[in-house]
Amino acid sequence: MRNFYPEIDPYDFGLLDVGDGQSIYWETSGNPDGKPAVFLHGGPGGETQPNHRRLFDPAKYRIVLFDQRGSGRSLPHASDAGIDLSTNTTWHLIDDLELLRQYLRIDRWLVFGGSWGSTLALAYAQTHPSRVSELVLRGIFTLRKSELDWFYEGGAEAVFPDAWEDFLAPVPLEERNMLIQAYSRLLNDPDPAIHGPAAVAWSVWEASTITLLPTPNVVSIFSDPHYALAFARIENHYFVNRGFFDDGQLIRDARLLRDIPGVIIQGRYDICTPAVTAWDLHRAWPEARFVMVPDAGHAFDEPGILSALIDATDRFAAGPT
Repeated sequence: MRNFYPEIDPYDFGLLDVGDGQSIYWETSGNPDGKPAVFLHGGPGGETQPNHRRLFDPAKYRIVLFDQRGSGRSLPHASDAGIDLSTNTTWHLIDDLELLRQYLRIDRWLVFGGSWGSTLALAYAQTHPSRVSELVLRGIFTLRKSELDWFYEGGAEAVFPDAWEDFLAPVPLEERNMLIQAYSRLLNDPDPAIHGPAAVAWSVWEASTITLLPTPNVVSIFSDPHYALAFARIENHYFVNRGFFDDGQLIRDARLLRDIPGVIIQGRYDICTPAVTAWDLHRAWPEARFVMVPDAGHAFDEPGILSALIDATDRFAAGPT
């Protein structure tokens, strides 16, 4: 069973102005002359963390991390009052990735994404396939209506009825038939007494369900009001808009990935992004290696998933830069 590479610090970092009044935080670590790899965090609305660097051999990879618009150390932060999310879409993030690639003078890079990061990785690779040397995907999520309905409109309640009750708590009874829309109203209410509890409830629902076994430290992170508000606002904004895709678009267009070496890694007991989506992608993109981890949920650092991810980055480390 593989484990994280040792802790490392970035050797370079900064803020990149990507337009629309947005600046994204970026950093590079590992070997400056190594194989370029970019890590796409989840959410949308999550952020990078030090352990994400440790998924790559630092002697072989030039590791690029960045916080997507509105999240982490990027500016402005989506917890700010009066934040405008109209220029925060999948296609803006794809353009940001291209600006960052060009700014760092990278021709092609391995693209690594889990959860929402897998969504963004698929969309980026289907838009710019010539810039992707390999794809490593985990916990596949494509924002189809069926996926959103499962997790946010009542399907997953069957597995986590206790956590679901807390998710429902901020929503008035008359709005519980369309929960994503109801949360959109709550999260965008200017009153902190309304948007604050709603943000925490939205975020804690996800934190309570992403691992096979309970992880109180993850729930604690997602309970932080500053983190939760940005996370919930951005995520809900994307879900109201179905990721800015046609329904099923990323599976439909998987044919565009045929010439890109790839790995699809999925936890069997993933409640957040159930295995059926990974299986649908596998069938649409059979050239990629498919790994079903038998004893894992959704989180990237569950032992079986972590081991499979590091196996994948090690296997691709020897490939062309």
